[in-house]
Amino acid sequence: MEGLESLGLTALTPLEGGWSGRTFLAAGGGPDGDQVVRIYPPGDDAAGRGEAAAEVDAALLRLVRGLLPVPEVLEVRRPLPEHDQPGLLVTSVLPGVRGDLLLPTLDDDGQRRAGAAVGAVAAVLGAIPMLREGPLVDADLRIGSWEGPDCLADWVEQSLPALAHWSQVEQEALRGLAADVEELLADVDRVCLAHSDLNPKNLLLDPATLAVTGVLDWEFAHAGHPATDLGNLLRFESGPRWAAYGDAVLDAYRERHGGDRDELVLRARAADLLPLLLLATRRGENPVADRAHDLLLAMARDERLDVAFDG
Repeated sequence: MEGLESLGLTALTPLEGGWSGRTFLAAGGGPDGDQVVRIYPPGDDAAGRGEAAAEVDAALLRLVRGLLPVPEVLEVRRPLPEHDQPGLLVTSVLPGVRGDLLLPTLDDDGQRRAGAAVGAVAAVLGAIPMLREGPLVDADLRIGSWEGPDCLADWVEQSLPALAHWSQVEQEALRGLAADVEELLADVDRVCLAHSDLNPKNLLLDPATLAVTGVLDWEFAHAGHPATDLGNLLRFESGPRWAAYGDAVLDAYRERHGGDRDELVLRARAADLLPLLLLATRRGENPVADRAHDLLLAMARDERLDVAFDG
């Protein structure tokens, strides 16, 4: 691909785990060995950052490095649409095993240790203050304004055509959940850095110690609600077989931020409802979207946010 040769990055192998197909391993790509290359095609911008996407991701990694285990930024380039060249972000390779592969193999004790490590990551993110909510739009991490509907209720109405296969009762229940969410989140006026895709697939863990060795894929990070990342962590791993993991995640978060456990779970699920809704409307595109749809439907049918889900 044009633009890679100048960096010595020609032998690229797609990395497993993502759905975008934009992240690659460059074997022996630099003086220190392997490197990770993320490509940002011109005009293909899922996070709404435009041509600044690679620079925003690089700035975020530099911001949190030393607070969280993230790769070192080695090279960053803006796209050149006029030459059909993609933006590039080249980083170091981190050790560890993806959490979505490791967690299902752990016993209760392992789940507790992994959950404590993962919950601590969410707690750190929840302590990084931002001035107001919004997307991060440039290399200085300036905060922009959200596009789209102004409130969750309007997002629900906009999304209902994609959920036309739901019954009227289920759709009405979703409207009720949206109203509950706005009430639950209204009394928290603090804003923090939210990774917004903090789930086991984007975490690397040491298989021996179960410490978190990498926090990956920052493309959806923004200034948002303190419970956003906690909600993502508890989204799918909330049923009986994940009890030890979920309890440890919550305990680690509460150790830093306090709060009643049950109220925290509700706030986390509330903060996650919009991302879950947006995923659910993409049912059929990938397994995560399918699971999001099934969880959202289970919430609507039970008319509650804190549904235990092992799907």
